[in-house]
Amino acid sequence: MGLLGDLDLAEEVMHEAFATALDRWPHDGIPEKPRPWLISAARFKAIDGIRRRTRFDGVERDLTLHLEAHMDEARIHDAWQEEEIEDDRLRLIFTCCHPALPPEGQIALTLREVCGLTTEEIARAFLVTPATLAQRIVRAKAIIRDKAIPYQVPGSQELSARLGAVLLVVYLVFNAGYSAVATGAELSCEAIRLGRLLLDLLPEPEVMGLLGLMLLQESRRVARSSAEGDLILLEQQDRLLWNRDQIAEGVSLTGRALASRRFGPYTLQAAIAAVHAEASSTASTDWRQITLLYDGLIRIQPSPVVELNRAVAVAMCEGPEQGLRLIDDLLAREELANYHLAHSARADLCRRLGRISEARASYEKALALAGQDSDRRFLAGRLRELN
Repeated sequence: MGLLGDLDLAEEVMHEAFATALDRWPHDGIPEKPRPWLISAARFKAIDGIRRRTRFDGVERDLTLHLEAHMDEARIHDAWQEEEIEDDRLRLIFTCCHPALPPEGQIALTLREVCGLTTEEIARAFLVTPATLAQRIVRAKAIIRDKAIPYQVPGSQELSARLGAVLLVVYLVFNAGYSAVATGAELSCEAIRLGRLLLDLLPEPEVMGLLGLMLLQESRRVARSSAEGDLILLEQQDRLLWNRDQIAEGVSLTGRALASRRFGPYTLQAAIAAVHAEASSTASTDWRQITLLYDGLIRIQPSPVVELNRAVAVAMCEGPEQGLRLIDDLLAREELANYHLAHSARADLCRRLGRISEARASYEKALALAGQDSDRRFLAGRLRELN
């Protein structure tokens, strides 16, 4: 991509290089460094393809000469080392997440080009048709081509601003997999893999915080749903099923990010997840510490959803009446009027206070707004319990 300047052409020559590898490696053996071999082969394919398909006008001749010169340089200097390939990956991530691309295009292109998922796999994860997803990818590639978006990591002056877009895409990818309780593991794993890649190449505190957050959340996947795919709330989960290796790594990363004192919202969310992960039960959880962390999160990234989560934490440490008052204030502002989890949280607090008719009405609102089958089954079950 860096030399060709065209994602479609880069994909085409890489596919041809893989086909060559499948033909030659069974006889010649797998090279000591397969990835550099593949990229080198792809560059030869690009030169051959340009020669076959063009009459060498000025631009095409210059591109071919540029590729040939770079191949000669690679032979002399043995440039194709793992470090260069990892740098190429980082450049590709920043290209796919360029702010000129629409958010849905950034996500689709990242999953396609960086993670290697098929169009059908991505479409399934985001509940759209393959044709719709393919259009997003085509439009994103066209923007990169038409705007001549450079294939590079931004300079230090704009890195902080651009890093935020990259982290947001990774976070959205993870959330899409995490919210699909029983079926999203592959997407969550891809997001974690991207987080590890970013951390290896760019060890910034918020990269640590995001990777820590994803690991801590993912550690609970097995305990979050039943064999039938039904949602299991945190307080009812079997904590022995939580992945202790992921928790240990997530806590360590979060601690390093906090110690830097240059952390942001992902690190604070990771710190909240770490408090949950290290508690032996819901009752022994330090809810006051969680409330304070939400206070910090509201200061740097205010949102009604964060306020809702803080209200739930307040209910756990100060009583359901206090939490319900905060949730009612939020709902009165109407920002969360169509958010099923706000009505579900209100219903739960009303249930705990014995206000059954209010609980029933709120569960019914939540059920009408819920989109995931697992959420709908959970809410329908809670309604049955009230009868």
